[in-house]
Amino acid sequence: MDKLDIEILSRLLNNCRSPDSQIGKELGVSGVAVKSRIQKMIKQKIIEKFELKIEPPVLGYSVLYFVVIGKELGDILNKIRLVGEPFFVVPCVGGITVCSIVVKGDPQHFMEIAKNVLRDVRVLSIFEAKNPEIRSDLTKTDISIIDILLKDPRMKIEEISKISGFSTKTIARSLDKLQNDEAIQFTLVYNPKGMGDYIPFAILVSVDGNVKQTLSALEKKFVKSFLQKPLVHLDKIVLFLYSDNIYKIDELSQSVHEINGIQSVDLFIPKEINFPQKWVSNTIEHARKSKKLHLMSQIHS
Repeated sequence: MDKLDIEILSRLLNNCRSPDSQIGKELGVSGVAVKSRIQKMIKQKIIEKFELKIEPPVLGYSVLYFVVIGKELGDILNKIRLVGEPFFVVPCVGGITVCSIVVKGDPQHFMEIAKNVLRDVRVLSIFEAKNPEIRSDLTKTDISIIDILLKDPRMKIEEISKISGFSTKTIARSLDKLQNDEAIQFTLVYNPKGMGDYIPFAILVSVDGNVKQTLSALEKKFVKSFLQKPLVHLDKIVLFLYSDNIYKIDELSQSVHEINGIQSVDLFIPKEINFPQKWVSNTIEHARKSKKLHLMSQIHS
């Protein structure tokens, strides 16, 4: 991979429906060149699959995150499935696994159950993830379109229309809404081991102060190293970065401490990335059977 590949990958991570021509215009190359490089990354399995990532609170779930060490991935998954469905599973360098589950009901109750289930596992951190500013109001039409997009988030409008029976105008309107919804991300799963000299990594930042101000300062300082836009969960910010030098990673991690309002900083280098979608499929199946027009109304009723 070269710098242009990374820039293309970054844009697809933030919105995999971005047209090749638009990406090319932003990077100063042709859309044909962008398409060729995307196909190359798919062939080399750097891009493993395109993915539609939905924030669980939009579908009525809470999210619990775990950072554990010293256990096989299969063992960890078997344990957390006793508490809830996996949402995000990332084995990292150093025997660390970052994972999350979706739960329905009181998250504090499930957190206590999780602590009991994981009593023989070394848990470095466990917390509920929230972004209170995320709002969404999905109609049954949106849900039907999402169900199709789960199979291929880059599917053309005409093909979605053929499958769903909706007009292309209805689908275009829904897609515009979904792509501007902070709770829904058109993204991809990439292979961290296939990126050549480039090393992707994440920094989990705990904030003791104004989260928005801290995020703004982090974005200003590290934007040139961003692989994708940061995630915010209450007092925590996750930065997704990359470097072409292993030593720079430590320097970047250390320099995060220089930002005002930072309480703690944890560094993670992923070995693989997984977004299990079973919980989404089950929720959509339930929503489609409902007679209610808006999903949010049935969540809160």
